[in-house]
Amino acid sequence: MAKKSFAELIKSPGMPVLVDFYADWCGPCKMMNPVVEQLAKDFSGKLKVIKINVDKNQAAAQQYRVQGVPTFMLFKNGQVVWKQAGAVPGHQLNQIIQQNL
Repeated sequence: MAKKSFAELIKSPGMPVLVDFYADWCGPCKMMNPVVEQLAKDFSGKLKVIKINVDKNQAAAQQYRVQGVPTFMLFKNGQVVWKQAGAVPGHQLNQIIQQNL
């Protein structure tokens, strides 16, 4: 199976896509891992969650002007509807996802 491009991954019809831009060396990114995993479980079937390692996917990070990690972006129909750099409280992420389902 061919690897899907970033553009293909974020165009999930009818389902928002949460993208977590992270790096292996990033402490706050590691702190956010359990939060992101819980959101993926909580919104299973309603939300797609993608983790993008900025060190291995610099083109995607540059395209969306990701300047710090973690950066979270929510896409709906391939368009950015929300973006925030830095660690985000789980309840805030939950609320933003709810508003975009």
